[in-house]
Amino acid sequence: MNELPDRQNGESSHRGGFGDLAGETTGLIDRSFREQIVLVAVQFPGSTSDQIDANLDELAQLVDTAGADPVDRVIQRRDAPDPATYVGKGKVTEIQAASDGSDADTVVFDDELSPAQQFNLEKILKRTALDRTAVILDIFAQNATTMEGKAQVELAQLQYRLPRLRRRGDQLSQQGGGIGTRGPGETQLEVDRRRIQRRLAKLEKELTGLRTTRKNQRKSRRRSRFHTVAIVGYTNAGKSTLLNRLTGAEALVEDRLFATLDATTRRLPLPGGETVLITDTVGFIQKLPTGLIEAFKSTLEEVAEADLLLHVVDGYGPDPEAHMHAVRSVLREIGAGDIPELTVFNKIDQLEDGGIDHLLHRHEGSVGFSARTGEGLDRVLAAIGDRLRSLTQIVELMIPWSRGDVLAAAHREGEVLLEQHEEHGTRIQARFDEVSQRLLADFVVDDVSGSVE
Repeated sequence: MNELPDRQNGESSHRGGFGDLAGETTGLIDRSFREQIVLVAVQFPGSTSDQIDANLDELAQLVDTAGADPVDRVIQRRDAPDPATYVGKGKVTEIQAASDGSDADTVVFDDELSPAQQFNLEKILKRTALDRTAVILDIFAQNATTMEGKAQVELAQLQYRLPRLRRRGDQLSQQGGGIGTRGPGETQLEVDRRRIQRRLAKLEKELTGLRTTRKNQRKSRRRSRFHTVAIVGYTNAGKSTLLNRLTGAEALVEDRLFATLDATTRRLPLPGGETVLITDTVGFIQKLPTGLIEAFKSTLEEVAEADLLLHVVDGYGPDPEAHMHAVRSVLREIGAGDIPELTVFNKIDQLEDGGIDHLLHRHEGSVGFSARTGEGLDRVLAAIGDRLRSLTQIVELMIPWSRGDVLAAAHREGEVLLEQHEEHGTRIQARFDEVSQRLLADFVVDDVSGSVE
């Protein structure tokens, strides 16, 4: 068995690996070796063994994505979390034995630990104790590429670290230099806390500026009056692959969790002739940290201001329903719960006969497709057009012969359904959004919503 590093007073090891949260900024984590990880979950009343197994399977995926190897699992049943260690002293002893037996470097809990629980666990286990939130933050730190993405991740990391600073002893204190000032002075803990708070203030200022830029970009897109579609879904459901298939974009596609963090927007022509703006966004997951949602607020506002949500679901996944529920929970949290949604099930090429029919029957109005093969993409495009058209009104206009400019604007601004040339001008029926209706209000004859299909 490899010799474990000495961790005095419950401090974490600084060998590197995704468990090292001591770095001042992202990108300082040493990944020259793969840590050995023991996974821990607690089953409370109301949850089932299958749910716990599914959660641990997902946690194992997260750990693997972060660059470590799960080597053992420990599950406990409790009525409520233990305030001191989350699992209770007896279970901590069992976890320590499992960690020693597998030579594990770190123990990762499926639920979020309080700073006190984390401190107590590390003191007893003599190794790093982390929670799901820390793992997700580390994965985001690995995948952030843009200035905004890196700032958002660092903000969330520092907010997570600040209450978890350890007391390191008076030997690291700064002593005063005159009579009456000798003594413990300012401890290193206080210095670290103040340094993090300064960095948090700086990041908040930077992100405020970036949010203003992104808000101006959205205003510019709204002035173009293109409908906006946001692709949402569980992480690794195939959102970026779908965007690339539909638009020819070159968004990063990898078979791992949270490969895409930064929003990518492209133009998408629909079969009816209209053009929309479609945006790929960060994937969601169960128990997505609240701090991370807040840090990525400006990116997620792209979702909250969309006209239509394209909800991509892995139809071949172990539990599509649970993934859909997790995504919709986050959508409600960011104020996007009432936006019209089109559900599309990916990976129909991998489903057994009748599998996709079962999903489509359970979710009326949904569509099946394969981002890998391209099967069903025509149905996805047609469904997007139908849903967006249902958000517009059919309006009848009478345009005088002398106003060819208005007739051209009507064709440009909306979808013309019927055009008749009469004695005094051209009568048309078309679908227009609210902005276009106001522009053409002087030529409206009657609101005939639903009269033409």
